[in-house]
Amino acid sequence: MLAAMSNEPELQRGAGTPDAFERLWTPHRMAYIKGENKPTGSGPGDGCPFCEIPKLDDEDGLIVARGEAVYAVLNLYPYNSGHLLICPYRHVPDYTDLNPAETAEFADFTRRGLTALRKASGAQGFNVGMNLGDAAGAGIAAHLHQHVVPRWGGDTNFMPVVGQTKVLPQLLRDTRSLLAGCWPDA
Repeated sequence: MLAAMSNEPELQRGAGTPDAFERLWTPHRMAYIKGENKPTGSGPGDGCPFCEIPKLDDEDGLIVARGEAVYAVLNLYPYNSGHLLICPYRHVPDYTDLNPAETAEFADFTRRGLTALRKASGAQGFNVGMNLGDAAGAGIAAHLHQHVVPRWGGDTNFMPVVGQTKVLPQLLRDTRSLLAGCWPDA
């Protein structure tokens, strides 16, 4: 008991030393955290994922729905299961760059995404928003995208804070299929 009350840090003897903590290792996330090979999305043909995704089929691209001017896609690094991104096909960095038809469909896809997420998962609330520009925290600032994140009472837990890990109960391809099936007609 005296040792536990000491101001001296506990000596760690390497990865094999047992202690009181469980660990969930997710080393594949380190590339994302460090920003390794992060596309700048500076323009079409420059590795912008939001320009490349629509060239894939829906399953491979995790596209939930396609419109004339915008599409809905699952986030590869979701905050919660069902985290959607609404993206214009046109490569523009700012909401004010959308023309009236794009703006209308962007809003409609946001509405339809909310409806699909409520139907598919019983979401009780949402975080909806855009990070415009690098200074605002946009991961890919060069191509506009809006986040639609479903929320449930009590969905916050210790894993993201303590373990820097988000626990997702479903594979992205299964979530995409479920949401696509619940996507409402216009």
